[in-house]
Amino acid sequence: MKTASLLQALDVRVADLAQAIAPISLQRASQARFDRNLFSTHSTQLKDYLSEVQANLAQLQLSVKVGKADQVAYLAEKLVAQIAALQRELATLQMRKNDPQPPVVENLYEKLSTHQDYERRLQTMISDRDSQLAIQTTLVGQQKIQKEIAALEGRLQRCRQAITRIERAIERRERGLS
Repeated sequence: MKTASLLQALDVRVADLAQAIAPISLQRASQARFDRNLFSTHSTQLKDYLSEVQANLAQLQLSVKVGKADQVAYLAEKLVAQIAALQRELATLQMRKNDPQPPVVENLYEKLSTHQDYERRLQTMISDRDSQLAIQTTLVGQQKIQKEIAALEGRLQRCRQAITRIERAIERRERGLS
C-alpha cells in the first residue's frame, strides 16, 4: 500500500508539473537546459524534458508491477531529481526574464576572468569532496560523494571548454584589430 501511495504522489507531481510547463513548453532556450547525467534529452524546450519525466514515471510504475526492486529504487531517485530540476527551472524562469539584458558588445576579458574564477571554485569544490570521500566510512556516503565529484568534474570540463572558446574569441578579435 505504501508503494501505491508514493506512486500516486509522484503521478500528481508530474501532472502538476505538466500543467505548469504547458504554457511555456515550446519556448526555446539558447542551449540545452540540464546536465546529461540527469536527463538523456538534450533539448532547448521544456516539453522534451517533461516527456522524459513522464516516460520514467511509466517505467517506474511498470517496474513496481514486475517487482524489480533495484530498478524501482534507481528510477524513483532519478525521477525525484528530474522533477526537482524542472521545478527549479520553472521557479527561476521568471527571474531570468526580469534580468537586464547584457550589453551587445561583450567584454571577453571580463568573461574570461569570470570563467577562470568558476574553474578555480570548481577545483576547490572537487578537492573538498575528495577530502570528504577519504574520511567517509559508509558505502552509501561514498557513492553519494562520488556522484557529486562526477557532476562537478563534468561542470569543470564544460567550464574549461568555455574558457578555451573565450580565449579563441579574444585571439580572433585581437588579430582583426592588429
